[in-house]
Amino acid sequence: MTAAIEAALADPQQTIAQLRQQLEECRAELAARNNEYGERIAHQSATVDVLKVMSASPGDPQPVFDLIVGRARDLCDGYGVTVYEFDGTLIHWRAATGVSDDPSALQALQAMYPMAPTREWPAGRAILDRRITRIDDFETEPGLHPAMRSLTVRSSVLVPLMRGSAAIGALALGSRERGGFSDSQVELLTTFAEQAVIAITSAETRRELQQRTSDLRESLEYQTATSDVLKVISRSTFDLQPVLNTLVETAARLCTADQAVIFRREGESYSLAANFGFPAAYEALLREYGLHRLPSTTVTGRAAAERRVIHVHDVAADPDYPSVPVTIGQQRTSLGVPLLREGEPIGVLSLARQRVEPFTERQIELVRTFADQAVIAIENTRLLTETREALDQQ
Repeated sequence: MTAAIEAALADPQQTIAQLRQQLEECRAELAARNNEYGERIAHQSATVDVLKVMSASPGDPQPVFDLIVGRARDLCDGYGVTVYEFDGTLIHWRAATGVSDDPSALQALQAMYPMAPTREWPAGRAILDRRITRIDDFETEPGLHPAMRSLTVRSSVLVPLMRGSAAIGALALGSRERGGFSDSQVELLTTFAEQAVIAITSAETRRELQQRTSDLRESLEYQTATSDVLKVISRSTFDLQPVLNTLVETAARLCTADQAVIFRREGESYSLAANFGFPAAYEALLREYGLHRLPSTTVTGRAAAERRVIHVHDVAADPDYPSVPVTIGQQRTSLGVPLLREGEPIGVLSLARQRVEPFTERQIELVRTFADQAVIAIENTRLLTETREALDQQ
């Protein structure tokens, strides 16, 4: 201690210089720590903001993508950021900032998506290789698509969006300068990539849950409707009309059809037995026909003749289709299901929409069920009527 004091007294200028140097070093270290602390706060703040947006739109990752491309660009000190999503077959452009200063070049590039992943495109490389991909100079990088060389971006780093071992997209950070990015920038970009994966997975999970809930609700509604029809059948032992009326109304409602009819067969001819939704003028015309042969080119006629389901997406687009069902009946999409007893048609159940919207497989299967119930009701009524007539004759 005494020696240090004596040395300081012997050369005070040198001592002052050393103290100043130590002070500057302390200030530099403090500034570095403050800067690092500020970056951490900014990064944490960005993470919190992304999580807030994610919680506000759990079923839609787009708001998260839009926020990520802005925050990642600013915090990583880049020119721009792009989010790509990969569905297993095609890469989709989801959100971007700072791709090119030329709007036409940006539009031309964006119009190329969706596309299959190839090594001509940086996003394709990151997805195919499933690892961080760096391109330090777009001008000299071999194998790139020519469109990439005309952009404002001069270097880029891409982080694949990984879910387990599968790449489901990529997050790209671009710079106006050649030379690439620091490890800290890549680390931060990786954090944003992980958040993008969470957003995609959360949205998919929510959609799946909503679909399952919808399917369960639909199944319950179908089962309830089927049960209600069976109750009507059991109550209407000798009166078939209430059953047929319930069938066409229920089938139309559950299948979101505008119209439904049942034709019954007598010999080789058919007559209208129940109508729901078809215009009064069309119903009057059908009743005026009485027993008649069904036109072979209509959905109803084909279903009866071919003994199978007939589904026409747009009857107005069929040049051979009669005009009356389209102009007076006002039908566009049409579905016909034969009522079969031991392979023979005893009627037809037909549904129609006044718009072009094909029926789903689930809806078609439900109409098959209603057709089976119609057959049961018709047969029950026939057997009961025959039995009563036989008893009356005794």
